[in-house]
Amino acid sequence: MSNAVRILATPRPGRVADVPRALANGAYPSPADWRNEVLYFLLPDRFSDGQEHTRELLDRDDRAAARPAAPSGEPWRWDRWARSGADRWQGGTIAGITGRLDYLRDLGVTAIWVGPVFKQRGHLDTYHGYGIQDFLEVDPRFGTREELVAMVAAAHAREMRVILDVIFNHSGANFDYAVGGNRVRTPAYRPWPGFYADIAWRGGDDTLAATPGPDDAAWPAELQDSAIYTRAGMGDLGGGSIEDEHAEHKRSDFFDLRDFNLERGAGTDALRVLVECYKYWIALTDCDGFRIDTLKHVSFEQGRNFCGAIKEFANRLGKSDFFLVGEVAGGDTNQDRYLDVLGMNLNAALDIGEMRLALTGVARGLVHPAAYFDGFDPGKAVMGSHRNLGAHHVSVLDDHDHVFGAKLRFATSAPSPLQAGAAIALQLFTLGIPCVYYGTEQALAGPEPAAHHYLPGWGGSDRYLREAMFGPRHPRASGRAGLPANGGALDESLPGFGPFGTAGRHCFDPEFPLFRLIAAMNETRRRYVPLRLGRQYLRPTSFLGRPFAQHGAGELLAWSRILDDEELVCAVNTHGLAARGAAVLVDGGLNPPGSEMTVARSSSAAIGQPGHAPGTRLPVQRDAAGRAFVHVADVPPSGVVVLANHP
Repeated sequence: MSNAVRILATPRPGRVADVPRALANGAYPSPADWRNEVLYFLLPDRFSDGQEHTRELLDRDDRAAARPAAPSGEPWRWDRWARSGADRWQGGTIAGITGRLDYLRDLGVTAIWVGPVFKQRGHLDTYHGYGIQDFLEVDPRFGTREELVAMVAAAHAREMRVILDVIFNHSGANFDYAVGGNRVRTPAYRPWPGFYADIAWRGGDDTLAATPGPDDAAWPAELQDSAIYTRAGMGDLGGGSIEDEHAEHKRSDFFDLRDFNLERGAGTDALRVLVECYKYWIALTDCDGFRIDTLKHVSFEQGRNFCGAIKEFANRLGKSDFFLVGEVAGGDTNQDRYLDVLGMNLNAALDIGEMRLALTGVARGLVHPAAYFDGFDPGKAVMGSHRNLGAHHVSVLDDHDHVFGAKLRFATSAPSPLQAGAAIALQLFTLGIPCVYYGTEQALAGPEPAAHHYLPGWGGSDRYLREAMFGPRHPRASGRAGLPANGGALDESLPGFGPFGTAGRHCFDPEFPLFRLIAAMNETRRRYVPLRLGRQYLRPTSFLGRPFAQHGAGELLAWSRILDDEELVCAVNTHGLAARGAAVLVDGGLNPPGSEMTVARSSSAAIGQPGHAPGTRLPVQRDAAGRAFVHVADVPPSGVVVLANHP
């Protein structure tokens, strides 16, 4: 009998002590190397509700038709669309994800990173999933434990893996502080070893909870011990040294999300309880990895102990390399430090700091390529030694936070959707594990520029990174009225937070040129091992009689991936409006006189446009100094060409 069958045969455990022991029987295996995978990150509430068949595909050229008047007859209002996206559940579900697995497989995705699915407070609208009330239950707005198990099984049946998003630094807003006889949501920070002695558990309807029921306080029951929480109040989330285990950023609440007291000798078992909670989800779902939220906000020892315990458990079940990727805010220095200290207990860090900005700037043709490629050089960059291995960083172009830079998707200011294809090519064909954020393949970008001045916080609010691809007509009603058990009411006074500033239209379009381009590039990456595992070399180029050099922004950018005797040359036009070409140096030993390189893939062919046809042979030439090169001409704006010496 499988772990899932055994666990689902009983109600959700009330205590971790009641969780049945997991058996090692038939776990889905880990990949041989996570560098072979292509990740896709989605927020369950904003991806799919499984009802797209009831709505039309959005006509991008007629967005006004998808901006309906309110039921009262009042015309479309941008402030209401923005309010819907900021603080309401839109209605995405786990079953919706299951229904879109073929769409993701056709895109070339091999591993799905699913935002947190665990139960939130029913009276709050924490649609993002990071404010957990019950660590052993699925939020009913997303679905059920059974549906989560079924989704993972369906992904595995398609040879796709699933990475769950987990949090062990903090819980949801499950209590208020009791200060001077009053309930206080975010009291001032008290430095170590200070704390607030008294708390008041919040009930399911935000009243005080005397005897906690399933919707009250925090679950499992072990989390109802106040000593499990730091109780230091709200401080500076960047305050103090990353080396200091008592630093303000490690003890502070996340606004009203309550920090766990994970310190040894604190009289609590918080870390053990949380480890047991997440072991439960591995055993139940057979998932393949965790993305660990807010890893910077726990100490090195706490992070190492959590990751080590999870790795050991997954190993016992038969997962030899359960993937653990950490979110470490604060840039390259912090990412590098956690990777160094946690060692083999942590597979990788999300590259959400300086490297994401460099990737964006280079792909836009605004920044010299060295800003990105020097990031892989151990002698030039803080995190170069880890990036140079490829396996220790997950490349990110867009995500749900954008902790560095403007909170706008890459496509927002692109001259064409295909410019995102140039950025994705950099992710897919350079060292690392690429991650595509949901909707990037459809060039989600928010409303057109004429609407921006109507939108509160444009460029500075997370909401504009989180459009709902499935195009809901209306969001869920606020609080408990929107829960399925209470009828799952909709708020018809607000439009759904649909794509491109619309409501009632979805944008799952597998014929969209950018989707087709990314799918084609993923297929090329799958076919050629050097693009995943090979060494990497930024190549000098020459054009218009200029000498070979690493030329600046807006020109043809080229690099090689080499594995044994195979060389793959990747050429990207970083100019978004004009064609570019250049002679590109290649390895003279691997490409002797008289040899040729063959076009393995081009963006033009992928979207059915004239250009570099796959199979076209380019002669390897020699310059006066005897250096080998190929000439790559007329690459269209933001175009991509991949050459192989052994096609």
